[in-house]
Amino acid sequence: MKTIVYPGSFNPITNGHTDLITRALKVFDQVIVAIGTSLQKDPKTALAERIALCEEVLASHGDRVVVEGFNGLLVNYVRGRDTMFILRGIRTVTDFDYESQMVQMNQSLDPEIEYVFMPSAHEHSFVSSTLVREIAQMGGDVGNFVHPAVKAALANGTAG
Repeated sequence: MKTIVYPGSFNPITNGHTDLITRALKVFDQVIVAIGTSLQKDPKTALAERIALCEEVLASHGDRVVVEGFNGLLVNYVRGRDTMFILRGIRTVTDFDYESQMVQMNQSLDPEIEYVFMPSAHEHSFVSSTLVREIAQMGGDVGNFVHPAVKAALANGTAG
């Protein structure tokens, strides 16, 4: 079975994320959504809450999508999941520059790991979790950018 790890903060998970996961399932048997903690990002929503929300949003994929939290180096996490593939979405040239640097660093730590880059679908290319959180915090409607469960969680202050 071919498995790919899709790491990120998913704070919150957006329609762009779910689109990439759905498209990755055309190539891979299973996608592991690995929700990590980052020293550079402030996880506004507790890890357990982000995991639960992602599980709800991705439930229609059944056991082909697994949602897990992780701490530590991504390469160590990927090795522990018996795969060598990491999925990354690319929205802009800036994303590609950042991801290229991460690829080089992670491959220097483990040259067996391969990255799969997928461009964002046009309708999601401008959507980011940060922008979704900001719009929701200012009372805007984020319904076009996130699953209804995420919209409700943002409205209730339990996401983002």
